Amino acid sequence: MTEYLKCGGYDAFRRDRLLRPRGLGRRDLVSGLGAGVAGSFLVPGGMRAADRSASDSFAPVAEENALIAFGHTGPITDGGWTTAHDLGVQAVRKAFPKLRLVYVESVPYSADATRIFRQFVAEGAQMVIATSNYGDFIKDVADRAPGVAFLECDGHTVTDNLGWFYITHWYASYIIGIAAGLMTKTGKLGYVGTFPVPSVYASANATLLGAQSVNPACTMNAIAINSWFDPQAATQAASALVDSGCDFLCGITDEPAYLRVAESRGIKAAMWNLGMRQFGPKAYVSSVVLDFSRFYVEQVKARLNGTWHAAPRFLTLANGVDRDSWGETVPPEIATRADEMRSRILAGYNPFRGPIRDNSGAVRVPAGVVMDDDTIYQWDWGVQGMTGLG
Repeated sequence: MTEYLKCGGYDAFRRDRLLRPRGLGRRDLVSGLGAGVAGSFLVPGGMRAADRSASDSFAPVAEENALIAFGHTGPITDGGWTTAHDLGVQAVRKAFPKLRLVYVESVPYSADATRIFRQFVAEGAQMVIATSNYGDFIKDVADRAPGVAFLECDGHTVTDNLGWFYITHWYASYIIGIAAGLMTKTGKLGYVGTFPVPSVYASANATLLGAQSVNPACTMNAIAINSWFDPQAATQAASALVDSGCDFLCGITDEPAYLRVAESRGIKAAMWNLGMRQFGPKAYVSSVVLDFSRFYVEQVKARLNGTWHAAPRFLTLANGVDRDSWGETVPPEIATRADEMRSRILAGYNPFRGPIRDNSGAVRVPAGVVMDDDTIYQWDWGVQGMTGLG
């Protein structure tokens, strides 16, 4: 059973009613931590010992008595980030048909977020999952509800009852970047960005580094549209990039506007969040695809069993994030070349190794140094060959 919050008054959960708070929030990466295995997912290794042992477990709860609440940053119909999370919610519903599931779409980054998370608690939720980084808006509620488990996507804080999770999307971007470097004719890649935050830097930098690994002359021009979901702005940015000579587009938006531009202009494009080939089958190369289903089912199961504990977790390549199957116009030899790197990464290789220079030419990662996931999670500078991202 899935329920929604009543619009306006936040006064009760009602079946088939939907709350759409004002404004579409933005995902915002703040910081991250390193790498060590825990179950099926990576637990970053930079945690203090006190953090690792902060929480033992929560009391078990019968499925039919459980309430799991989700707070989404956008509408579940956005076709991108929130749709991907909603697919995970559907997997939880299928795995645990007796529990109550509630969700709120487009939770704003304001005091309204705090009120929504508080209402989840007041209704009796045993677990609250935010599908974006809500910082103090969720932490303040968690601090006042020690018996409730909280999970924050894109977060950075771990307390007794608050953990975070994120996807290591930079490896899939690097793999797709190899295909971009082999397919571009001009050597100019275009990136439709959103905000100058680490998730965007990691996405754009990884794609460009992958391209430069097979085509060192490749450059990338990025345009930030200051929104995760603005098809008109994304279309304008994509058109400007093509007009400037870019013949391969990529980005991190939640909809397929720039893929449509690529299709109409006869160039190639790679997408983000979900597979979107239907919007440009000739242009489509691949996509960084997200899959939260297994993770959400495991986390809810642990909460029901009373074995859940707060921790940071990375969802890794082939286990929460991957490249989509290759587009119909990608030559087999290029797909094979890119997938050789995918196999190496799955075997433990990390392609983010020095020397790596920033776009001013200064060495940021010396020779012999490898950027681990916690470092990439906090990336805040553009690599050499990048324009439009400082």
